[in-house]
Amino acid sequence: MMDMEPSHAKFSDKLFDLAENLDFNYIKLGFSDLLSRASMFWLPMLAAGVLVFVIDQLYFWTTSDHMATILGLLWLTCGLGCSFVYYFRLSKQIYMLEVACYKAPQEWRVSFHHFIEHALISQKFTAKSVEFQKRILERAAVSEFVAVPPALHYLPPRLSQEHSRQEAEIVMFGCIQDLLEKTGVAVSEIGVLVVNCSVFNPVPSLSSMIVNKFGFRSDIKTYNLGGMGCSANLISLDLATGSLRAASRGTYAIVLSTENITENWYFGNYEPMLVSNILFRMGCGAVLLSNKRSDRHRAKYRLLHVVRTHRAGVSDMAYHAAFQEEDPTGTVGVNLSKHIMEIAAEALKANMRQLGPLVLPYYEQFLYLASSFLVRKILVKGKAKEYVPDFKRAFNHMCIHSGGKAVIRAVEKGLNLPAETAEPSKMTLYRFGNTSSSSTWYQFQYLESKGRMKKGQKIWQICLGSGFKCNSAVWVVNKDIAPPRDNAWSDCIFNYPVKIPEIRSLS
Repeated sequence: MMDMEPSHAKFSDKLFDLAENLDFNYIKLGFSDLLSRASMFWLPMLAAGVLVFVIDQLYFWTTSDHMATILGLLWLTCGLGCSFVYYFRLSKQIYMLEVACYKAPQEWRVSFHHFIEHALISQKFTAKSVEFQKRILERAAVSEFVAVPPALHYLPPRLSQEHSRQEAEIVMFGCIQDLLEKTGVAVSEIGVLVVNCSVFNPVPSLSSMIVNKFGFRSDIKTYNLGGMGCSANLISLDLATGSLRAASRGTYAIVLSTENITENWYFGNYEPMLVSNILFRMGCGAVLLSNKRSDRHRAKYRLLHVVRTHRAGVSDMAYHAAFQEEDPTGTVGVNLSKHIMEIAAEALKANMRQLGPLVLPYYEQFLYLASSFLVRKILVKGKAKEYVPDFKRAFNHMCIHSGGKAVIRAVEKGLNLPAETAEPSKMTLYRFGNTSSSSTWYQFQYLESKGRMKKGQKIWQICLGSGFKCNSAVWVVNKDIAPPRDNAWSDCIFNYPVKIPEIRSLS
């Protein structure tokens, strides 16, 4: 194991440097965003003024011999017109037409007693390890409706490359097929495909598996991201968004996020690695994006911002917070650090500092700056805490990564959220488990099924993952969304929300 003291010291020093420069960076980012928003008003006003001037001058000079001046004014008008066309051409809007999530059949569900029984019969775990998993399971806020892939239902489990591929094909192909059927988009119209899966990266890649299955066109831009953790869905979204803005209009992109546990279930006895066996479950989510202006009428959502924060360069502790390695016996697993909650909090704070100027009302930003400069530096010389902006004023819904009960509670407490705001995250963890990077897409479907998505509302998508990374996306609801009849929640949404006990005793 690594020595934690030097890493902790480095972590503290870096955090102090960040705090010293926080206010200046915050002002620069807020001022830049203010100018960007203001340009949407003064540019049209300038164009109108120039147009009035041109008409007035044409009227005055048509009775004279100043044809050169008239031609100059015409050229000026044409130049301004071309500039405006170019300006608005660059600002391509990105729309989400549909979101699809995989729902496993009932026979793949794993009850608590089924889980414990298999752990005992497998003879891979000591009695102490089985008891530890039982205690975690009692407190994990995960239900008996969650699913594991077929290979893990066998005794002994069938852990092979073939069965891992089968799991990937089942969840990925199901989501892609659902997207295409619901939107009516042909495979020939898909120009970009981005797939992320942290721990299963075969050759050919998962994106190639999809291209081969559905017969996508030969010039499609495909990307396959591995090892990026539970926040990789927004990294994929950022990559797809950049590709769509660079592509010609009329291009569609698919972003698919999944995780594969068939070959990566931990069969060892090191407790920090056993936690993943309790939380991670089978799942997959995919979204269809478009840069077509004509799709703005049928799209469900429009993307406003993607903000990414990576803490690996700040702290060795952050880098090792969720680390895949061998345990003392040589068995591979994901080691979850005991400092992971502290590290996640710092990553979220850093992300909020970048996101705040883009989304917070200006009076909230003013209060923050006044607190930072007047209270923290002048009145009490750094002894008072800085004002924490109220992010609830900027958003109607929040989709928080369903990484575990402790993660959700920490975000809920830190942002002082009402119970209903964190409800989609808690219910997704309860119903589907931690499906890694796809968990927030399940929360989108939860809110849709509840009929809560109304036109003009804003959604904050918060994802935390190894690295350590915190990524955010901000969406605006494009239209009132009626509860779907065929998504992952449709047949059970009337049962939710449910009251989740603190401890569910397994006798």
